[in-house]
Parts: sequence; structure tokens; C-alpha cells
Amino acid sequence: MRTFLIACLALSLILLTVPSYSSAQEAEVIKLPPAQTEGGKPLMQALKLRQSTRGGFGPDVPLSMQMISNLLWAADGVNRTGGHRTAPSAADWQNILIYVTTADGFFLYDPIKHELKVLGKKDIRAVSGQQDFVKAAPLNLIYVADMSKAQFGGKRMPEVEETWSFANVGFIAQNVYLYCASEGLACIVRAMVDRDAAGKALSLRPDQKVILAQTVAHFKK
Repeated sequence: MRTFLIACLALSLILLTVPSYSSAQEAEVIKLPPAQTEGGKPLMQALKLRQSTRGGFGPDVPLSMQMISNLLWAADGVNRTGGHRTAPSAADWQNILIYVTTADGFFLYDPIKHELKVLGKKDIRAVSGQQDFVKAAPLNLIYVADMSKAQFGGKRMPEVEETWSFANVGFIAQNVYLYCASEGLACIVRAMVDRDAAGKALSLRPDQKVILAQTVAHFKK
């Protein structure tokens, strides 16, 4: 009897130390603060300041969570009822996934819930591009087209899915450029990405294609 009671006590202590399913699930998501949609530079001024930066990235100083929230909302966040976004989407596919890589890990942006799904705690910034500055930049975005969503009337459209997906990414990347211009951040969109390495690191399906990447950082002072 004594042995049985000791065993029950030990089991109870073990169960108390195991996190609940809900707690584990909550730990896998980062709720972003609401995007600040007021302020910033006027559009014409932001257009005047928009530029690609290659050699002017500053040290690896993380962007604040508020800045990341604002940037992702500007990129492709929900800006009106019906789940419609800040960036247009051909045939309303909404097939572009935005992966975020930082020194702390890699994440997938959920525009509807405005949160980051934690995919891993490993620093995989190096797979975000082939330039030296990529692995040291505080934030890299990897744009992935989910071709399974490239449908019209329930049918895939292979003859246009790649072209239209590139257009969709272009809209999003330009939104990021304008946000960075407004906030005084350095930015560049890049096609030099090892797509096989990035796809493997992000566990992409065969019908999910890496299109472009984009680096964001503070300017070098």
C-alpha cells in the first residue's frame, strides 16, 4: 500500500510539471500588438525616400515588436472588412505566405489574426539570401507562393500562377519599401535566394515556391 501511494505521489508531481496542451499551443504563437495606422510620412514624401540599400545596413539591432507589427500589417495586413488586405492579390488568391527570420528564430505571419506562428527557435537567416549582409540583418522576409491557392472556379491555373504570384509578391514588397521609407529603415528586395535550402528549412510543400526575399534593418550610422 505504501509503495502504491508513493507511486501515485510521484505520478502527480510529474503531471504537475508537464505544461498543459493549451499552454504549449499558446507558446507557439506570438500575438503582435495592434498596428499603428496613424502617422508616418505623407505618401509622396515616402515615395521620394524609397530606395534599395545594399551596403548601408547597420549593426544587428533588433526591430521593436511594435515596428515588426506595423511593418507586417503594411506588407499584407487586413485593412478592411472581409479579410481584405493592404496589398492587392490577383483573382483574390491571397496565396503569398510571409515568413520572418530573425536571430531568435523563424516565424509565419498570419494576417487574419495578426500574429506570428513560431516555427523554430533556430537562427536560419543565412538561408534568406546569398549576400553577406543577410545573415547579420535583424529581419529578413521570405515570400512564398502557395500554388494550391492559385485557382479560378476551383481549378488550378498553371499557365498564369507563377506570373500572377510574382505580381502579388511585388505589391507586398513595395508596401514594405514604403513603410521603411516612412520610418527611416534600410531595405532591399532580393532574388538571390537558395530556394532549395530555404524550402527545406521552412518545411515547404512541393507546391509552395520561394519567390523573393527582403531584408530590413536600421541604417548604418
